[in-house]
Amino acid sequence: MPRTHRCGELGRDHIDQTVNLTGWVHGRRDHGGIIFIDLRDRQGITQIVFDSEEDGSCHQQADQLRHEYVIEIAGRVTLRPEGSENPHLATGEIEVRATTLRILNESKPLPFSIEDDVHTSEPLRLKYRYLDFRRPRMNKLLELRHQISFQVRTFLHHRDFLEIETPILTKSTPEGARDYLVPSRVNPGEFFALPQSPQLFKQILMVGGTDRYFQMARCFRDEDLRLDRQPEFTQIDLEMSFIDREEVLDLTEQMIREVFQETKGIDLPDPFPRYTYHEIVSRYGTDKPDLRFDLPLEDLSTFARSSDFKVFRHAMESDGLVKGLVVKGGAEFARNRIDNLVEEAKSYGAKGLAWVKIIDDWKLDSVIAKFLNPIELQRALPQAQPGDLLLCVADKPSVVHNVLGRLRLHLGTELNLINFDRWEPLWVVDFPMFEYDHESKRYVALHHPFTSPAPQDIPFLDSEPLKVQAQAYDLVLNGFELGGGSIRIHSAALQQQVFDLLGIQKEEASKKFGFLLEALELGAPPHGGIALGLDRLIMLIGKTESIRDVIPFPKTQKAQCLMTEAPSNVSHDQLKELHIRSTWTPTENKPKDEL
Repeated sequence: MPRTHRCGELGRDHIDQTVNLTGWVHGRRDHGGIIFIDLRDRQGITQIVFDSEEDGSCHQQADQLRHEYVIEIAGRVTLRPEGSENPHLATGEIEVRATTLRILNESKPLPFSIEDDVHTSEPLRLKYRYLDFRRPRMNKLLELRHQISFQVRTFLHHRDFLEIETPILTKSTPEGARDYLVPSRVNPGEFFALPQSPQLFKQILMVGGTDRYFQMARCFRDEDLRLDRQPEFTQIDLEMSFIDREEVLDLTEQMIREVFQETKGIDLPDPFPRYTYHEIVSRYGTDKPDLRFDLPLEDLSTFARSSDFKVFRHAMESDGLVKGLVVKGGAEFARNRIDNLVEEAKSYGAKGLAWVKIIDDWKLDSVIAKFLNPIELQRALPQAQPGDLLLCVADKPSVVHNVLGRLRLHLGTELNLINFDRWEPLWVVDFPMFEYDHESKRYVALHHPFTSPAPQDIPFLDSEPLKVQAQAYDLVLNGFELGGGSIRIHSAALQQQVFDLLGIQKEEASKKFGFLLEALELGAPPHGGIALGLDRLIMLIGKTESIRDVIPFPKTQKAQCLMTEAPSNVSHDQLKELHIRSTWTPTENKPKDEL
């Protein structure tokens, strides 16, 4: 019986039609002479009726059905009896009176129920991912993934982009995270690396005259995992020739707005607001702020310089900062709640967290109140009022911003300040080109070494590198970095100058990036682009809390696939064929599942 309809599309227009449906038994109710089956496929659920008075043999067959049996049925579409309609189903006005039933496959009892509102542990869901896919929520997320990918491809196709694949087996190059290495059988002792991004290849495509390239690029990074990070992920990768920063930002905005509108009917602002790196970090403590709530960092440096509180003064005398958060109504917090915030701040790297309750007539309640002048503090915080709580950190600028930025997010969640129906995209621009790593005692690129410096700052490369701004930009949405990109270096001489500054000598640069440097000497056009995290985009639009929900076959936080049990041991013969051997041995007396 060829399928004529899907389970979610039947309605009043189909009354008295004979239809053939296929799917899984989602629910079963036996009322004696009548058996009701909820038949489910990807599109929805249809109620099937097996009536012993209409067809005894079909009813007898239906008595065998259990949850998740795979069946096909034929029957006539009828209206449900008055009062039995189900307003929660798209097909809730009709039912199908079955005349034929065929059991295509049976199912053993399931390890968990195929329902959205039944709590199932994530490890169990990942082990039985094929069952997890049957849940309506997961079905919708997979469909959303397709819709977003389709919209991106359509948008770029209409703007003359070519979709071009780049290699998965490539050369190991330093790009920030560890590479996943693949031994070469035919080249003993040598290794491929899985690409952390297609960065070098898309630049080569621009040198080759491709002009506009895109790819749903698979990327691999061996780094510590979290809810929005996976070892294997997909990015929307773009590169264009003969463009500037404004063109990249404008095109990306158009694409993101169209994706939101076409997939969810959501209107995003036009244009997206822009902030410089320094102003966004100064105000929110991070370069990927969540602007769905307003809790900015307040600069107390001027107040701290004249304060009698030694911790504040010492920070200022040591080229540090004193900043704080004003928590509205926080003066009502109990002491143990404030102590918990102090411990939270310490877990972020703070030495401590100074707190001050502002009470009636601007009196101060705090263990440090006697060191603070309330009149001067009121001048420093004109937006604060009696009833508020001030939380302060005094330390190096990087520590102050990191701690208060994370504490701001913690408070946003704890105090229910976040409006989850808001969408707040923004661009962060004018990044520093370099930062100085005191541990390694050298400069490192804030983005990557192929980012072009701002033309007006090139003279500072040799004399004052920390003054140089990069032609880099990040797209942030609701506290997540959705993507980042830059205008690239297209001069071989400038690229080598940047390598020299980063401690990558000419011989090393030639060994690792020789093909790119040579290409830049053979007529490379100005070019630039951006890479957007497809998985993060789906996670945000789909309003799910973990990136693992939107990747069909994700890894756990230990980078394991519970369904296939990868990674796994391989035979000695396989290793011998690759001319490698493992030096790892299990730790004695340690349980296997902890190794």
